[in-house]
Amino acid sequence: MKKDTILIVDDIETNRIILENILQDKYEILQAGSGIDATAMMLSGEAIPSIVLLDIMMPEMDGYEVLEIMKSHSETAKIPVLFITAADSETNESKGLSLGAVDYISKPFNPEVVKVRVENHLKLRSYSESLEEMVKIKTAELLRTKEKILETMANIIEYRDMESGHHVKRTSDLTKALIDYMYLNKYEGRIIDAVDHDTIIKAVPLHDIGKISIPDSILLKPARLTNEEFEIIKTHAAIGSDIVKTMLDEDDTQYLTYCYDICRYHHERWDGKGYPDGLAGEEIPLSSRILAIVDVYDALVSTRVYKPAFPHEKAIEIINEGAGTQFDPVIVAALLEMNEKFRQIHDSSS
Repeated sequence: MKKDTILIVDDIETNRIILENILQDKYEILQAGSGIDATAMMLSGEAIPSIVLLDIMMPEMDGYEVLEIMKSHSETAKIPVLFITAADSETNESKGLSLGAVDYISKPFNPEVVKVRVENHLKLRSYSESLEEMVKIKTAELLRTKEKILETMANIIEYRDMESGHHVKRTSDLTKALIDYMYLNKYEGRIIDAVDHDTIIKAVPLHDIGKISIPDSILLKPARLTNEEFEIIKTHAAIGSDIVKTMLDEDDTQYLTYCYDICRYHHERWDGKGYPDGLAGEEIPLSSRILAIVDVYDALVSTRVYKPAFPHEKAIEIINEGAGTQFDPVIVAALLEMNEKFRQIHDSSS
């Protein structure tokens, strides 16, 4: 079994040797003769100890400064630090504890006290790490459960709305094609490189889950909707986002955030005349601005009870006419350059 590593930091060599003799039977021991050397060892990756025994009173960089540096770096922030102090010193213990030290060891050293305190804090660290891992596992399980619930709702909509069966799959494929093109070409560094591409694509199939609340008489109506019926259809954006919102909390990943944005804002318009919130321009999340174009394209080239399918060229023309009003003009420009890929995806799924 691999031994835990202890870093002893003290400018007095005698103190380092005494502590090493006390602890070397059970632990791997490293030494640093100054705070500067200790921080260099840890931050360079040369030494990532299980625990640090750290003298307070040292020249150039004292123990408090070393501890502050350790706490400011993710690689060392969770390493337990036990301060070394003289029994008759006027050490401000509250200062050390407030900075993140876990305990104090007094000089002259009592070997049994040193061993017990080191062992106790190593056990506490091991327990804390095990607990953190358990929390991560449970959090991941909970998130996956939420994802499955949303995916199931999306499937219900797909089976319920006869027209959306292929629509859900195509919107994912079209979104991926558009994002990939924008990332690999001149749009990288402008708007597309700051988002999680795979997570957006994963969230896209959920954009219409709010339609679960729309009555069949409207959702499945074999004719063009009345104005009143269309107002009811429009509520699916807010309802879908409300469904996702009930599953959101501050610990969730970007997935549910993208789900929320895509559900709520994919019918917003660049000119602010969309719904449900009337957002305009870059107020609209990028994921929703992309899906707005994808969603309209797929609707245009697909047969609906109230209209025939438009040819690919006509759909692209209509979207281009909406650049700067209905759609983000930058994304439309990307679509114009790679629109043949959209044609291929649609034709292969028809």
